[in-house]
Amino acid sequence: MDYTLLLTLSLFVIGFLYASVGHGGASGYLAVLSIFSVPIASYKPLILVLNILVAGMGFIQFSRAGFLKWKLCWPFLITSIPMAFLGSKMPLHGQLYNLLLGLALMIPVIRLLGFSPVEKMARKELTLPLALLLGMIIGFLSGMLNIGGGIFLSPILILLAWGNAKEAAAASAIFIVLNSASGLLGHPGDISINAESLTWFSAALCGGLAGAYWGSQRFQLVTVRYVLTAVLAVASVKLIFFM
Repeated sequence: MDYTLLLTLSLFVIGFLYASVGHGGASGYLAVLSIFSVPIASYKPLILVLNILVAGMGFIQFSRAGFLKWKLCWPFLITSIPMAFLGSKMPLHGQLYNLLLGLALMIPVIRLLGFSPVEKMARKELTLPLALLLGMIIGFLSGMLNIGGGIFLSPILILLAWGNAKEAAAASAIFIVLNSASGLLGHPGDISINAESLTWFSAALCGGLAGAYWGSQRFQLVTVRYVLTAVLAVASVKLIFFM
């Protein structure tokens, strides 16, 4: 299969599946680009823009479906947004960046393999000091890694019984939008767009639009999720051991 076509299809699938759970997909896009040995540095600002658009569509769809709970959002946002900006001013490079991004990619891999945090029937009240601290940590890491942070936030909300999967998806979506915007403001590079990259990320945007709609309607696509798992696992191993 043609290299460009395969890469374009991969980005479409990443956008679709990430948006289906309220995520923007930045970590997935970075994973695919690393597999195809595309220079990531020149596309980092564009990936954040795409993250904002895809997660924004997810936020709209999950909000319309009634899953948005502001009490699960604002404590994380007030500390994460400034920290994402600060983290973007101290971007990681080289092997340390590859290692941390590779480890971050293992989170969605574990979830997609079925080892997701189990939703607890009994809900617990959000602990404000802990939420503020977690927002600060996630925001800073997100800024340094050029991602929105949803892959960190959603499992935390479920593990601590602060929300269910759909509520976590809605909260993660707005979290990603605002932290990606904050990171983009602090990013030192310009947005690089050419005909090839426009094709790639248009495909991801279309996938995100479809995924946001179907995800909010309880859409299941098990086979494709396992394909995504394989892609992210390969990228994680490549980033950690071979970059």
